[in-house]
Amino acid sequence: MSGNQFEIPKEMRSMAEASLDQARKAFESFIGTAQQTAAAFGGGSFGGPGAAAKDISAKAIAFAEKNVEASLAYAQQLIHAKDLTEVMRLHTEYVQGQMRSLAEQASEMGQTVTRAAMDVGKPK
Repeated sequence: MSGNQFEIPKEMRSMAEASLDQARKAFESFIGTAQQTAAAFGGGSFGGPGAAAKDISAKAIAFAEKNVEASLAYAQQLIHAKDLTEVMRLHTEYVQGQMRSLAEQASEMGQTVTRAAMDVGKPK
């Protein structure tokens, strides 16, 4: 094994994969509950402000889901990395992708909040 090579023991890899699966299932359950809660509190009977709050909540939940999925996928890739060069490449790609994603999400959320504020301010 060269200085740049490393190997995660099979047992440790299996434990890490099981932990990732468990984390994914727990997050999916959490997201499902959050979506149900947001749907119950936003929308129809509340009119404009309720609909705007529902839209903002839905976007926030979708963004959280996307970000956690990216993190879980990154962790999965790290478990199977063959050497330190691959770990560094994966890390760089993950960080760059998350920075782009967060910038896009912040812009989209800002636009959604601005629209909601303008809609609330409109005369009925």
